[in-house]
This record gives sequence, structure tokens and C-alpha cells, in this order.
Amino acid sequence: MHGHGQLSADLHLENYADRIEEMHQALAHMGRTNYHWAMDAVIDHYVDSGSTAPALVVFQTEGGPTSRAAAERFLCKAARLPLIWQFIGFGDPDDNEFRFLHKLDELAVPGKRIVDNAGFFHAGRDPGAMSDGVLYDQLLQEFPDWLAAARALGVVDAGQGPA
Repeated sequence: MHGHGQLSADLHLENYADRIEEMHQALAHMGRTNYHWAMDAVIDHYVDSGSTAPALVVFQTEGGPTSRAAAERFLCKAARLPLIWQFIGFGDPDDNEFRFLHKLDELAVPGKRIVDNAGFFHAGRDPGAMSDGVLYDQLLQEFPDWLAAARALGVVDAGQGPA
């Protein structure tokens, strides 16, 4: 992620271990949660890559965004790209902030966006306790329906993605 004044780092399979904790420590206080900054960085990265393949974006958060309107706007604009956003909530399942993530998951189609391009699940207070099978089921629960709808609307090339 780049720009917008926030701490940024490139994470890869070779260097991700303990990097998030290091970034948290460097900030000392996490402050605001700006989904749209992260969403903008993901969209820019995808567009700049030149790819047209469908992509699953795993978006982890412990709370709602500072600007809900901006997050909703970015999600709706991104619906025209072959991206599906899987939001994962961590922490207190009764936190009212997670209501917004449910709202993003349920935004009207086609009223607000061309295709349902988001999912949400709550991983609980101890996400590490979730079994791999449950995690993968939750991560991919909306992908097949999104892929079919996105292909039908021409958002995803008919030849792209799993059969």
C-alpha cells in the first residue's frame, strides 16, 4: 500500500511473519480505520498489474471504518472490476461496528452496485482457534455465486477463473 500518510509495507509469502505486529508497534496508536485508503491501494495495484483474472481480496479488520460513505462508494465502484472482497471481522462479535460490514455484504444489486462483490464473516475473539476447513469455507462462501454473476455481466471474462 502506498501514499495517504499511513504506514505501508509490501508483504509477500517470504516476509509476512510477524510484520503486522511490527507495523502496529511502529505506530504505537492505531488511530483511524480508513477502509477506502486500503481499498484504493488494492484497486490501484490490481489495475496497474494489467491482470483481468478474477481476484479474491481478503480484508481483515477489528472494527468499522472512519468514513462509512467512502468505504461504500469504493466497494460499489470496484464492483465493475473482477474483484470480490471478503471482509473478516476480529474481536467482539457483539461490537456494533460489525453491523456496517454486514451492510456492505448486503448492499443492493443492481441499485447500488452491478454485482454482489462482497462477503463478510466474523472470525471471533480468537481467530487462530478457527479450523482451516471452516476458515476456507468462510473465505470462499460467496466466490462461486459472485463468479457466475460477474461472468454473466461481463465483469469477468467467460474464460477466466475456475470452471
